[in-house]
Amino acid sequence: MNNHQPHLRTVNVIRYVTPLREGGSLPAIAEADDEFLYVLKFRGAGQGPKALIAELIGGEIAHLLGFRVPELVFANLDEAFGRTEPDEEIQDLLKASVGLNLALHYLSGAITFDPTVTTLDEKLASQIVWLDCLLMNMDRTARNTNMLMWHKELWLIDHGASLYFHHSGLNWEEQALRPFSLIKDHVLLNQATMLEQVDQEFKVLLTEERIRSIIALLPEDWLTERSFESAEEQREMYARFLTIRIANSSIFVNEANHARETVI
Repeated sequence: MNNHQPHLRTVNVIRYVTPLREGGSLPAIAEADDEFLYVLKFRGAGQGPKALIAELIGGEIAHLLGFRVPELVFANLDEAFGRTEPDEEIQDLLKASVGLNLALHYLSGAITFDPTVTTLDEKLASQIVWLDCLLMNMDRTARNTNMLMWHKELWLIDHGASLYFHHSGLNWEEQALRPFSLIKDHVLLNQATMLEQVDQEFKVLLTEERIRSIIALLPEDWLTERSFESAEEQREMYARFLTIRIANSSIFVNEANHARETVI
């Protein structure tokens, strides 16, 4: 059993290296004061803090379940950091992102997972599909796998498109009980033949206590949804959404199995 205790280090960004013109979060490679490079996700990007919330929750749940995920860190951006940036778009992004952002350790030399080159075993494929059903992660398709091969091992990245229900109102209780219809487009669906076994194993690991310990990591100033009276109430929504969804995982497991049988 994975005894990973959720904890994120905090680093200070000291150098903006290069933008990565991909995704709604407009990430960039940046250097921090620990001398490591990170893929930096900005709170001031289009989807705001919610993309960072999904990234943190998704990445830490994946880590808890034993997947290889680049280390997540809080990345502090000083108010003076963007003043010398010549690109106006980037300068505006930096100004809007002062304070705590989120960053992933940069896997230098990693290559994008290609399913035509690398075949995963059915157990691992089933584990990834189960995770993405739980998180409602729409962004693991053949066009954009969001998986990397690094030192001949598979790494999961970019969970910012998960939990998309939080962009569209307060029907989270209804959403928690919905199947994940977009699983039909998952790059690994055809190989995911062991979902029932994975379901039993992962539900043992994902206790309510562990879910709440991950949710507790969310910084208060990311929790700015006006529909909630407090940051704590918004945290409670995420915790309850996930615990309800895990308790009713047969809904999304059955949907995934049906989708796989349909496309085979």
